[in-house]
Amino acid sequence: MKGAGKTPGRSSADQAATRKRGRSLAALGYIQPQTYEELRAVLSSGTVHFPKRLRQVAIFLWQHPSDVALGTIAQVAAQAGVQPSTLVRFAQIFGYAGFSDFQGLFKDHVKGSWPEGRGEQRTETEPNLHFLHGMVGASQASLGRIESGFDVESFEKMVALLAAADLIYVIGSKRAFPVTTYLSLTLSQQGVRNLLIDNVGSTAIDQIGCIGSQDAVLAVSFSPYNSITPDLVAVAHERKARIVTITDSAFSPLIALSDSWLEVVESDFAGFRSLAASLAVGMALVQGVAAKRGT
Repeated sequence: MKGAGKTPGRSSADQAATRKRGRSLAALGYIQPQTYEELRAVLSSGTVHFPKRLRQVAIFLWQHPSDVALGTIAQVAAQAGVQPSTLVRFAQIFGYAGFSDFQGLFKDHVKGSWPEGRGEQRTETEPNLHFLHGMVGASQASLGRIESGFDVESFEKMVALLAAADLIYVIGSKRAFPVTTYLSLTLSQQGVRNLLIDNVGSTAIDQIGCIGSQDAVLAVSFSPYNSITPDLVAVAHERKARIVTITDSAFSPLIALSDSWLEVVESDFAGFRSLAASLAVGMALVQGVAAKRGT
């Protein structure tokens, strides 16, 4: 695993940085959040800046509270792609003695919530259908999460901004590209002028080159956020276009550039993520824009 072979000097420096960061959180009154919602509020506040590994942990905890609640420290660390000691350091930043105490926030949160991974618990009579049932379960978990915590105010603002635009630029790459492709198609079918930034021939920057202040961007981006999407949205932001975003955590680089955004966290099965919730939210946006424009 990357990072396992760091030198003792580097490790000591990293630990010193962690202790310093913990003291800064104490000064801000952010030590030891008592609920998962309080922890999310701290993480989304923009006042806490983590180094790469701890940021990786923060994103995983944000997106997978059920996995954190039900897993051992070794299992959670493996899923997050870090060492168990990194989870302990993360917990200590927030005033907890260790990971097991910190994990209590997540256990309390998931009690009575939608059972993620329900497809994995199904007894299979046909082994070849195991993956199908697992993906169905992941999709159900994703959709259930949307229903239980949908931000109506942000959604309505996104609809209004898109409906008022002269031209909607639809941006997404890698895993988000199937979502943006379908949203662009359905916008066109509803008579809403839009341009899909598909980056064919590495022309994405040229495709967005004519965007202006009367236009809007509908961007979709998922972690690890290592695509061209943030660069394209930054161009639109510089040109004063309105920007709305579907993304999966407050750690997305698009948040600071967006006028409004919605959080959509997709569950996974066997390393494959569902897109069911992203498509459902995206289609609701399309329908809302078309209705508002009277098309």
